[in-house]
Amino acid sequence: MKDKELTPREIVKELDAYIIGQEKAKKAVAIALRNRWRRQHVEGDIKNDILPNNIILIGPTGVGKTEIARRLSKLARAPFIKVEASKFTEVGYVGRDVESIIRDLTNIAINMVKSERILEVNAQAKIMANERVLDILLPPKSKSKEVITSETDEQFFRTREKFKKMLENGTMEDRVLEITVKKSSTPMMQIFGPAGMEEMGLNINEMLGNAFPKKKKVQKATVAEAREIFTKEEAQKLIDMDVITKEAIKRVEQTGIVFLDEIDKIAHSSDKGHGPDVSREGVQRDILPIVEGSDVQTKFGVVKTDHILFVAAGAFHISKPSDLIPELQGRFPIREELTSLGKTEFVKILKTPRNALLKQYTAMVKTEGVNLKFRKDAIEEIAYIAEEVNEKMENIGARRLHTILSTILEDFLFNLPDAKSKEIIITKKIVQEKLSSVIKDRDLSRYIL
Repeated sequence: MKDKELTPREIVKELDAYIIGQEKAKKAVAIALRNRWRRQHVEGDIKNDILPNNIILIGPTGVGKTEIARRLSKLARAPFIKVEASKFTEVGYVGRDVESIIRDLTNIAINMVKSERILEVNAQAKIMANERVLDILLPPKSKSKEVITSETDEQFFRTREKFKKMLENGTMEDRVLEITVKKSSTPMMQIFGPAGMEEMGLNINEMLGNAFPKKKKVQKATVAEAREIFTKEEAQKLIDMDVITKEAIKRVEQTGIVFLDEIDKIAHSSDKGHGPDVSREGVQRDILPIVEGSDVQTKFGVVKTDHILFVAAGAFHISKPSDLIPELQGRFPIREELTSLGKTEFVKILKTPRNALLKQYTAMVKTEGVNLKFRKDAIEEIAYIAEEVNEKMENIGARRLHTILSTILEDFLFNLPDAKSKEIIITKKIVQEKLSSVIKDRDLSRYIL
């Protein structure tokens, strides 16, 4: 990992490229991310006492909570996992236990470090793979079968060098070879049982893999395909899994980030009596030790969760953050409320982000050789209708733009391959015509928009 991390200002700038508004939330996340770097550079014993400031993002659906998490994972360059709190069950119930979050995060870290190491040895592995391809094209001479002379040695060497240059130049890429690859003979096993048993399933497969020898399979492949297969095999031989495991666990413990979505679904509303959903509080109590710091057993070793950053998010329509158990509330000291989006934000969301919806549709239509253009008044009308529909019905934020755009463009996209015109211009009039009947019919708009 690079020692130089992004500054909070740079993090916010990167988030601005995808998320409109929500400045306070972006600022809080940026500070939390930078604090990881600051802690790493603190000297002395106090370093171990600096705990992450976990965050709860509060706001209705479609305002950017999940998008912040998605972009944060790319900026963090650290083990990152997004999970939904509603998927977990209390210990004693059938379902996934909360410790599987840390086990999954560790698996992600292992794959991350492994990919980095493979990239580092890739050049060397490619050279070794080329040598293996050469050995198939021109097998080494066996001393027992023929008399080796200096003349035959020299001829063999010249031919081999010639083949080597041809491989490097790419003139033999399509030549078909017969190669031998290792194929695991271990039967795949899926274990269903109490919480945490998925780890046992993986360990049993590994043990059986060591017990059964790997079968060798002969297959035909081009030089290019053979090189790719051999490069992967050689790269695996060059990396040390013990070193990778040690580094991965260190990254999880020091820089790991868990995004806990839908946390409001496990909060028990004080307005409701206790019923079948009483286990929600149990899930909170199971999450608590992980958030406050505990040791989790994984197949790679023990992982300490003391310094993992937890970012939780929830709409909190029915429940409130105060409905979470007090101990869990205390472990999320930073709370940021994301604001609802209106017409002004919708106009920006349609045009500004790098992955803006209008840019996406324009790129897709372009594949058919047609230019798609939206007039300024059309964009404003789409934003106005999105705001109006959100106010009249359920507020689903920016997600409303997806449904409105798909309704407007439905006929155009259907007829696109047969269209003679090379340009589609969406005007305010077209927007109104396509949506007028839906907006007027309240029952219809409930299902379509």
